[in-house]
Amino acid sequence: RDYTFTYKSNVKAGKATVTATGKGNYAGSQSVKFKIVAPSASLRAQVQTYGWEKGWKANGTLSGTTGQGKRLEAVQIRLTGNMAKKYDVYYRVHAQKYGWMGWARNGASAGTAGHAICLEAIQVVIVPKGAKAPSATYKGVKQAYAKAFVGK
Repeated sequence: RDYTFTYKSNVKAGKATVTATGKGNYAGSQSVKFKIVAPSASLRAQVQTYGWEKGWKANGTLSGTTGQGKRLEAVQIRLTGNMAKKYDVYYRVHAQKYGWMGWARNGASAGTAGHAICLEAIQVVIVPKGAKAPSATYKGVKQAYAKAFVGK
């Protein structure tokens, strides 16, 4: 190669810099500043006794309850802002009695409602807009139930 790249502050959201420096017969360097945008997503949960949360939660806001002994039964996750224009979010849940359920996408419900069944885990994958869903067996996790959501 006739050049090298160096980066500064390119790990977290915020301002970053990339510098290209010539090698051999190529001299000089050029730096360009750019902005790293944090992923933006929101979610809401189906909570025992209360049902679906009224609003979407984002940026570290609590979804569900604490100290009330209420189970999460289902979730909805969506990307927002520019992320929603370029990517799709797929997610699935592991629910008691069902195991790993099918994939939900872009705000659709995943889990159960009205069956008194607790969520035990959530798997989330972000893919380019329009890409197909992850496979039923993904990253060593095997789907046990085809549907993403079971409601009453």
